[in-house]
Order: sequence, then structure tokens, then C-alpha cells
Amino acid sequence: MKAIVTGANGTLGKHLCSHLRNLGWQVLPWDRHAVEVNNWDQSYQFLQRIKPDAIFHLAIASTSTGMDNEGWRINHDWPLQLADLCRELNIELIFTSTAMVFSDFAIGPFTPNSVPDAPEGYGFEKMRAEEGVRAKLPTAKIVRLGWQIDETPGGNNMLENLCQQAKQGNGTVSASERWYPACSAIKDTVAGLAQAYDLPAGTYMLDSNRQWTFFDVVRAINAKHDMKWNVVANQDFVFDQRMQDPRLPVPSLSERFPLLKSL
Repeated sequence: MKAIVTGANGTLGKHLCSHLRNLGWQVLPWDRHAVEVNNWDQSYQFLQRIKPDAIFHLAIASTSTGMDNEGWRINHDWPLQLADLCRELNIELIFTSTAMVFSDFAIGPFTPNSVPDAPEGYGFEKMRAEEGVRAKLPTAKIVRLGWQIDETPGGNNMLENLCQQAKQGNGTVSASERWYPACSAIKDTVAGLAQAYDLPAGTYMLDSNRQWTFFDVVRAINAKHDMKWNVVANQDFVFDQRMQDPRLPVPSLSERFPLLKSL
């Protein structure tokens, strides 16, 4: 099996490439320098030459390159073009979306029947991209993800964010005990994305948080990695962001962070 991964150099992309290779896939990154985003001719020729079985589309507009209207063009226009290309060339598309398609005012936990309502920004761009991908490529698998937790600091993930907060707060990390975040360990996320290749077409939600607040999760990360943070509870953010979808089962967060089993 052969896969192309967009966003292969990102935190999640690196883990997915490694996981797919361990499963026996041949994995190639999408090189934006060689194949420009939204350039149909270059993209078509690239895909026709490589002949992948699947595209795992993870890339987002995370770092500015100076492109006009970059967020919309990367987060919305590019997935729709990939959907057209996959339909034309008979390639499976696994497209990662986000829990942020639900606004902070929506009522969770969310299920496959919940209706996205993001009014602006990244969540809105992803919501509209989902709609376009479904219309152009009914066979696509769309997988909504929460906040990713890597086992080591660095990159764009929850642990690194907490390390930075602790550094700025002289060892103190403040976390809401009224926010239930959608979140998963990266290793479980990439395993779920690989499984999505074999699932029927549809929109799925991948979340390992069964019942825990952000305060609980931060304490469990602190305990596992012996970070010695002073974790302080706050009430600043009230939101149940959890996503529940038995069609794409992933291990509970407590399997990665044992303290959660007692909370």
C-alpha cells in the first residue's frame, strides 16, 4: 500500500508517517515546494506519477508563508481540490478535521448527529471544508480530532503548551475544572487514522477523553512525567467539548495517563 501524507513534517504527521511505515505502507510526504498548493496541473501530474492508494490530508495553515488569504486557501480550498483529484484518480482520501467545528456555545458531548456551528476562524474553515469534501467525494473519510498530547515536549501539542505555561508562570499551570476537552494521545490518534482507511465513507470523531476535566488531564500528565508543576484549578472556561463515536474506537485517555483511573 502506498500513501501520501500532507503535513508530514508536523507533530502529528511525523507520528502518522512512522506508524504507517510500521504497518508496511510506503509513505511519501507532499512536498509543497515541488508541488504547489492548489496548482491543479502539478498536483495531478504528481499523483498520477506516484499512484497512491490513499492521501492522508493533515496539513493546515499553521505557519504563515505570505500567501494571500492563506487560512482559507489552505484549510478550505486545498481539501476541496484534493477531493476532486481523488475522485478523478480513484484515490482514497482521509481528511483530518477538528473538534473546533463546534463553537464554544454548542452543547456537548458531541455525537455523529451533532450539527457543527463554528461561526468564524479555523473551525469555520474546517466546517466548510468538510461540507465541500463530502459534496465532491462521497467516499471520503473525514476524522475530527481534538487536542493532541505527545509524550515529549516540542511541537504543537498539549504537553508543549503546558510546559510553556509552566515556564512563564514559574512552575504554576492553571487549568479549568469546568472544561472537558476533546483530546487524545498522538500514538492513539495515528492508529485511529490508519484504521479509518478501512472504514466506510463518513465523518468520524476521534477522542480519548471519557469523563475528565482539563484540570484532571493536566494533573495526570504532571504525575506521569513527574513535571513538578503546581497545578491550580480555575473556573475560566466552561465547555464540554468531548466527542463520542463508537464507530472509531480509541483507547481511553486513562490507558496513557494512569492517574485518571482514580478520578
